[in-house]
Amino acid sequence: MSNSSSITEFLLLLPFADTRELQLLHFALFLGIYLAALLGNGLILTTVACDHRLHTPMYFFLLNLALLDLGCISTTVPKAMANSLWDTRTISYSGCAAQVFLFPFLMSAEYFLLTVMSYDRYVAICKPLDYGTLLSSRACAQMAAAAWGSGVLNALLHTTNTFSLPLCQGNALDQFFCEIPQISKLSCSNSYLREVALLILSGFLFLGCFVFIVMSYVQIFRAVLRIPSQLGRHKAFSTCLPHLAVVSLFISTGIFSYLKPPSLSSPSLNVVVAVLYLVMPPAVNPLIYSMRNQELKDALRKVISWTFFRSDKLFLSLHK
Repeated sequence: MSNSSSITEFLLLLPFADTRELQLLHFALFLGIYLAALLGNGLILTTVACDHRLHTPMYFFLLNLALLDLGCISTTVPKAMANSLWDTRTISYSGCAAQVFLFPFLMSAEYFLLTVMSYDRYVAICKPLDYGTLLSSRACAQMAAAAWGSGVLNALLHTTNTFSLPLCQGNALDQFFCEIPQISKLSCSNSYLREVALLILSGFLFLGCFVFIVMSYVQIFRAVLRIPSQLGRHKAFSTCLPHLAVVSLFISTGIFSYLKPPSLSSPSLNVVVAVLYLVMPPAVNPLIYSMRNQELKDALRKVISWTFFRSDKLFLSLHK
């Protein structure tokens, strides 16, 4: 039997490994989604950074969300694409450890950031006169830093616990990236107390964030319904619906992934669910935020038109 000290690499599940054509289709599909995520989040980062009118708390948190989405999809998808393209399944021990750390770090930091963003919407609608005081530049920076720092702490605890377990059940993982539950299945240790304690701690923390988000939106909806004009209610709802849609997508896919009945578990379903909660949100989130936000759409148009104008100007200068 092997142990964790003798394992130098892990074998990942290669989706559609039966035929080369399906592997290439998987590569093309992931490449399209990855490029869409890079483009969408890159545009949001550029737009928020360049347009001074968007230098507000809401867009500051949106910029952080775009950074987390880029990091999240870049942690796992490029390696999965490379394995499909080159018909390989291996990932080094250090590469697997990096994925095990970065994935929970980015995902939990994003969840904490979404909680902070719900507070931003609550203050903007329920306490607009105190908005500048409660969400000053310093307060926003501190809340964003707390979200990132909490993600780092959560990831360190889970990564240290995972790789301290002796692994004696081989090195094959039923997933296209290194995931903590899959690595835990390789353990031959009977000491589940640390795992259970960490899961309970994380569960209470995430449940607390969920309750905070729900309570924030209960207060938001009450305040919006008291607005006398229909136009005012529509405008208030428009600023909240994108965030609510992103939160719903994030929580629903995560819950289905980790709380689905064991009877439904299979390698193929695990891959599909992982794509839903890991790959799709970073690609879809920029679209959700830009669809109902006229201010962001106008700024995006300016950035895109300015980019094409500069490209055309450069092209003409090179051909003079």
